[in-house]
Amino acid sequence: MGEEKRAGAYEFIRERLREGRQAYVVCPLVEQRAGRAKLEAKAAAEEAERLRAGEFRDFEVGLLHGQMAAREKQAAMKGFASQTIDVLVATSVIEVGIDVANATVILVEGAERYGLSQLHQLRGRVGRGAHPSHCILFADAGSELARRRLDAIAAERDGFKLAEVDLALRGEGEILGTRQHGLPRFAVAEFPEDVGVLTEARREVIALVERHGSLEAPELGPLLDAARRRFGDERAEPIAA
Repeated sequence: MGEEKRAGAYEFIRERLREGRQAYVVCPLVEQRAGRAKLEAKAAAEEAERLRAGEFRDFEVGLLHGQMAAREKQAAMKGFASQTIDVLVATSVIEVGIDVANATVILVEGAERYGLSQLHQLRGRVGRGAHPSHCILFADAGSELARRRLDAIAAERDGFKLAEVDLALRGEGEILGTRQHGLPRFAVAEFPEDVGVLTEARREVIALVERHGSLEAPELGPLLDAARRRFGDERAEPIAA
C-alpha cells in the first residue's frame, strides 16, 4: 500500500479491534539513529508512542523488540496473549514463537526491506483462529526488485515457492546477507535443492541475534562448541545476518 491508503488502513484495524480482535504493527528498526533516518524506516519504540497518542489512543498498545529485558518481553507477550494488549508494536522478533489466535491483522512497515521468506513468516502470525485475517504491507516500491518482491508475496501462499522466488530475485549470495558471486560451498546443503533449509537456518540465526544480542553471547557457547565439533572451526564462524 502507498501512504495515501494509511488512514483507511488504520480505520480498518480499529474496526477489527472494536470487534474484539487484536493486531500487530511491525517495524524494521528499534530506534532511529543518526544517519539512518533517511531510510524512512519506522522505529518500533517511537511508533508505539505515536500510535498510543494517535490512531490507537482508545486501545492498549504494547511494545516488543529484541533489545528489551527478558522480563519486559515476557510481560508484553503475556499481555498480548491474555488480550490486555490490543495492538502489539514489534520488530521482526515476532516472526517465530508467537501464536495468538485472536490476532487477525498484521501491518508491516517498510515491507520492501524484508525478504520474501521473512514476510511470509510475519504474515503467518495471523490467520491462526476462526476469524478472517489480513496482512497490510506499507512499502516504498520504487525499485523493480521491491515491486517484484511485493507482487510475489501478494500472489503466493506457499513458503517453499516463495523461498525459491526470493533466491531467484536476490541471488545465492544474498541468502548469507552479503552479496557474493557463484555458488557458495556448504557442508550439508546444496543450491537450489536446499534453499528452504538454508532460509530457515538464516531465520533462526536472526532470531538468536535478536534474542541474545550477538552470536558470541555466553549462553550460546554450547551451541557454537557443538557446531565446531561437528563441522570444524572454519565452518562454525558466525555468518552476517
